[in-house]
Amino acid sequence: MPLRAFSDFEKNNLTVLTSQSIDATLIQPTKTGLGKSILDATAPIRNYLRRHGLHDYELQGTGARDNGVELESLLVGKATESTSRTSLYRPKAKGKGGDPRIWFSGLPNFVQPDDLVAIVAYGRQLICFNITRDDLGSILQERLEGPALSWMQTLSGDARSTSDELLGQLRQLAAKGPLMSVMPDRADTAIGRTLETALGIQMNSRKDPDYKGIELKAFRKASGQSRQNRKTLFAKVANWQESKFKSSREILDAFGYQREEDFKLYCTVSAKTINSQGLSFELDDRLGKLNERSDQKQIGVFATWFLEDLRKALAEKHNETFWVSATAEMVDGREHFELQSVLHTQKPILSQFEILLSQGEITMDHLIKRNQRGRVAEKGPLFKIDSVSLPLLFPPSISHDLRPVMAA
Repeated sequence: MPLRAFSDFEKNNLTVLTSQSIDATLIQPTKTGLGKSILDATAPIRNYLRRHGLHDYELQGTGARDNGVELESLLVGKATESTSRTSLYRPKAKGKGGDPRIWFSGLPNFVQPDDLVAIVAYGRQLICFNITRDDLGSILQERLEGPALSWMQTLSGDARSTSDELLGQLRQLAAKGPLMSVMPDRADTAIGRTLETALGIQMNSRKDPDYKGIELKAFRKASGQSRQNRKTLFAKVANWQESKFKSSREILDAFGYQREEDFKLYCTVSAKTINSQGLSFELDDRLGKLNERSDQKQIGVFATWFLEDLRKALAEKHNETFWVSATAEMVDGREHFELQSVLHTQKPILSQFEILLSQGEITMDHLIKRNQRGRVAEKGPLFKIDSVSLPLLFPPSISHDLRPVMAA
């Protein structure tokens, strides 16, 4: 069940948590859920727990007694704090795995039905705030001593310590000089792979943030007055059930072209222009869809994304991001990267996403090809944003110079 509409009071509380770099998810205990001591572990909660390495429902068997997991939690108020045990489980169900459930002991004494609870991961604990009842802004501004203030200060400091830790590692790498590429060619992914390898980060196959909840994006800084490369926001295939074409293979067959040994479709799609393959975007605000259209009348709209799914992908991927720029040069036939700067962004403004799509500031790249063996590979579709438009999507960010300070 989706969350109800937020009140202004609750929005203000969420703004306070965001301003303090506190990464939270929300749950809305209903009257029925409180009465039965059962709450649905919604997709945002499941993703949050998995992203913070606390629990993965996809790997969990059924049965609370046989396969249930418990975490220690704290129910934190302005003046009170109580210990809770959080149960994470899938009930047994005939013919299928049970729907993911979550329950906090003592919750009925902490909330009224339909209150909103902000859940924050801290180590192996969950810290819970009732953002419907407590005024977090006043607690923080007036320094009202108590558990809520103490935990906000702790959580804020912990969040910032992670970004400080990553920034410190990047500065150490920059001080060592140019990094030799781990890839033999000048592939788009070479700089990202090289930086992740230098930081000891394994290849990101699950599309989760790279470094303890922080997404890491590296790009080549353009020289002179030329425009910097667009930056990848996330990858998201179309909703094939809603689409005329049912796979990337069909898109490749319809619009691809031969290049050397491969048959491929490498192109950028925008809502502002029609590309050389005759492809463009159109937004259907009424139905909440982004459609990809061909100028061939017999094809028309052939791929569809739900805007809500795209916003969700953006929010999950870029809760907090380091955009690392580097200059590139060839040394003995191998590309080398010299780290220059970091742009630190947090929590994109999701309502801006469609506006930037419609203005062509956010575009999508097809990266589909079929090799000589007939195997089709899709590296995208990659949704990207022009570097100059980052401030339109993300709140005020912080820039850091990674270049070593030269002694006078």
